[in-house]
Parts: sequence; C-alpha cells; structure tokens
Amino acid sequence: MNSELPTAPQPSSEGYNQPAPAFGWTSYAEQINGRFAMIGFVGLLILEILTGQGLLTWTGVL
Repeated sequence: MNSELPTAPQPSSEGYNQPAPAFGWTSYAEQINGRFAMIGFVGLLILEILTGQGLLTWTGVL
C-alpha cells in the first residue's frame, strides 16, 4: 500500500495542464458541466431568497 499523499499539479512553463476540449465523455466536459451546475444551483438559491418562493412555486407547478 502506498502511504504517499496526492500532491497538487505542478505548473509547467505553459501553466497548469488543462484538459483539451474534445467530443464525448471527457474530463474537460465533466469540469464544464460541474461548473455550470454550481452556477445554476447558486442562481436558484438567489431566486428563492429574492422572491421568497421555491422554484416549483415560482414556475407555477405548485
């Protein structure tokens, strides 16, 4: 068993190694989807705070 802890990526002369955009199930696509999901979640929280209603009430479902 390896007892070494994972280390942060080291910057190269060109900056951090970023995954290249590609089609399909890639780590780059997962990063972008996760970032958009976080933005959407925060947006819904702000909407609920400003209106005092939940998403389903605001859209007219409930």
